[in-house]
Amino acid sequence: MKLFNCTHCAQLVYFENDLCERCSYPLGLDVERLQIVALEKHDEQTYTQYGQADQATYTYCANHAYHACNWLVPTSSNELYCRACILNRTIPQLNEPEHITRWQTLETGKHRLVFSLLQMGLPVVSKTESLETGLAFDFLADAPNPGAPKVMTGHDNGLITINIKEADDVEREMARKNMDEVYRTVLGHFRHEVGHYYWDRLIADSPTLLTECRQLFGDDRADYGEALQKHYAEGPPTDWRQQYISAYATTHPWEDWAETWAHYLHIVDTLQTASAFGLRVRPQASSIADNLTAAITEDPYQTENFDDIMRQWLPLSLALNSLNRSMGLRDVYPFVVTPPVIEKLTFIHRVCHQVGDTKE
Repeated sequence: MKLFNCTHCAQLVYFENDLCERCSYPLGLDVERLQIVALEKHDEQTYTQYGQADQATYTYCANHAYHACNWLVPTSSNELYCRACILNRTIPQLNEPEHITRWQTLETGKHRLVFSLLQMGLPVVSKTESLETGLAFDFLADAPNPGAPKVMTGHDNGLITINIKEADDVEREMARKNMDEVYRTVLGHFRHEVGHYYWDRLIADSPTLLTECRQLFGDDRADYGEALQKHYAEGPPTDWRQQYISAYATTHPWEDWAETWAHYLHIVDTLQTASAFGLRVRPQASSIADNLTAAITEDPYQTENFDDIMRQWLPLSLALNSLNRSMGLRDVYPFVVTPPVIEKLTFIHRVCHQVGDTKE
């Protein structure tokens, strides 16, 4: 994630801020520029960007009223919702206070996801624009009846369903333990599920990419239902760490792709934050310090060579894990990235850059 400044007073602000704590100017995200901007009142319901009183006017996305969005909508578009919120097909019943809190948490993760996708130049099209190839989200709660089927988080032809209990820290931690996972976050769910969507959009209809993808991830024509049953019955192979980023990635080539895609976004987005802070890693107690030294100065979204990204990721992830352990917390990144996984990540990086370059 980038760093943002209030364009009125230059105070550093968070991606989710809708008010500058220093100068009290309202803030919003200009989606075209992918920047947080300070706002000035134009009339009762519209704003202009600070210093641009004679320029375009904006409203906040309609979900700003629920403290679920700070993105701006040009008034000329006649839209109520921003580029991220227009992707919602179903949101929870908001007459339940607990549902509002969980929905707000989900929106934080979804907005960060969409921002990353827009930075990469990937197609972000809602199902209201294209029913067949668009993207949509259902945020659903389990029915109160104990015997009713549970909402399953997953992807189906561009429709991503998220059970809103994933936005509750206790519920999510219980699920993590039950699934014997080392990592489970709201943003991780979004990144994984959208990986399935982009497999459909970027890989499935490209014979060249599909052939290369099958060489790296395996044959996606294997029966998915049978593969899932086998995984839950037998678990992953004992040597899975040599070839896969996670145990769940061993289930089926589609899951390997989605898991690796999610980790690609973890890596580039975290490195972008580190580069925005100008972080440098120079461990003082290592005889191989050269291999663990990095000056993280490049934006990974603009970096062509994935090897350059990995040369920065190893030192940074080691430093982050060490910092967390000093606070008595679990590792930020409890994974080992082996050469076969790097090869898969490199393929994803190349595919994303090809699509982004084409859009430019």
